[in-house]
Amino acid sequence: MSTQVKTYFLGVNPKVFPLLVVNFIGALGYSVILPFLVFLVIDFGGNEVMYGLVGSLYPLFQMFGAPVLGSWSDRVGRKRVLLISQAGTFLSWCIFLIAFVVPIDSLFEVEGTSIGMITITVPILILMAARAFDGLTGGNISVANAYLADITDAEDRKANYGKLAAAMNLGFIIGPTLAGLLASLPAGKWWTVVASAGISFIGIFIIQFLLPDVKPCGEDLSDLKQEDLKKVLNREHMDCIPPPNNEAHFNVWQVNSFPIYLFLYFLIFLVFNFFYASFPVYASKYLGWDSSALGVFFTILASSMIVTQTFLLPRLSKSVNDWSLFIVGCFILSLSFGLLVLPPNWAVYSSAILYGLGNGLMWPSFLSMLSQLGDKSQQGRIQGFAGSAGSLASIIGLIAGGFIFSVIGEQIFLFSAIGIFLIGIFGFRLKNN
Repeated sequence: MSTQVKTYFLGVNPKVFPLLVVNFIGALGYSVILPFLVFLVIDFGGNEVMYGLVGSLYPLFQMFGAPVLGSWSDRVGRKRVLLISQAGTFLSWCIFLIAFVVPIDSLFEVEGTSIGMITITVPILILMAARAFDGLTGGNISVANAYLADITDAEDRKANYGKLAAAMNLGFIIGPTLAGLLASLPAGKWWTVVASAGISFIGIFIIQFLLPDVKPCGEDLSDLKQEDLKKVLNREHMDCIPPPNNEAHFNVWQVNSFPIYLFLYFLIFLVFNFFYASFPVYASKYLGWDSSALGVFFTILASSMIVTQTFLLPRLSKSVNDWSLFIVGCFILSLSFGLLVLPPNWAVYSSAILYGLGNGLMWPSFLSMLSQLGDKSQQGRIQGFAGSAGSLASIIGLIAGGFIFSVIGEQIFLFSAIGIFLIGIFGFRLKNN
């Protein structure tokens, strides 16, 4: 067996493979509940506006948690912070389960012309608490992106980000399928949340025992004076370059072009969350879909992304630069969102395929460009601040998306179409940065 075969399995570096498994498990645990979350909120007394509010709590708390976790990962190591984040996800699902065993008692009602009638019940408050706790410890994506930047050479970075995204999309394919199987059981929704908790628990073991440590470095940790924190997190070192001017902290705004990338990160998440806040409600109310049909849609969407990121992106990345793939991906996404305003089902499913193609090209290319800002010792904070911007955009998109959809219906998808098209135009500024 050659050295190349020993070092790589199916084209994946063994250091990267556990990270792919972690991302797959994270997406699987989340997507298992995605097809019926909107129905669950309605069962507990909410409506589409409440669905947006419940969904916005995760990014709201992630906005505060991600920069802190990213900064910690620069100091104490990525693996320890990933472990804490995964444990937080597991505990949040345990809190989620409590909502099924408490009575649906109405605490108070809110009514308005734009929001309709919202009944605040005990289970909805528990759902909100679970999503908030998960968001507070939910810096795993930012830290995983920083970890990948640590262990990946510049020439392989875009392909590996594509594999990372493909692993997540595979989770999004299997998750809705698993949800459909569990939904056929008595108390299927309860078993779906149990499955999500179990999947998250497996992720803890994957991080602890399969995710490798990285090489030590000599970064000074003397300014981290919280002894109890050191005992909890311990010290895990990584390949690093000394921070600018030998300082332990640095200002991310001084990193070249970072404000532009942060602005685009915000806009991309805003556009996507208009879609995520609106489409499940649109599918339920206007298309007459149930959770199984919604699962099929997301399965087609995720399958298209996997094909793009597994087969198309690695080949294109050899001859096409990140910037060009980002621009093309944005324009394809714009067409995808535009198709959603057409009534036939073929247009909706075509939109799912184009969404997978466009996002499969755009997002890994953007992450690759972002990861080239600064150096390895700064990636946790760079990715953390970017994740915080994405969280802020998610809050605005999920809440505003629910309100806008209640007023203009499916025309909200034109907001996303125009928004991602303008992002592609603005992206021309990245060419010389």
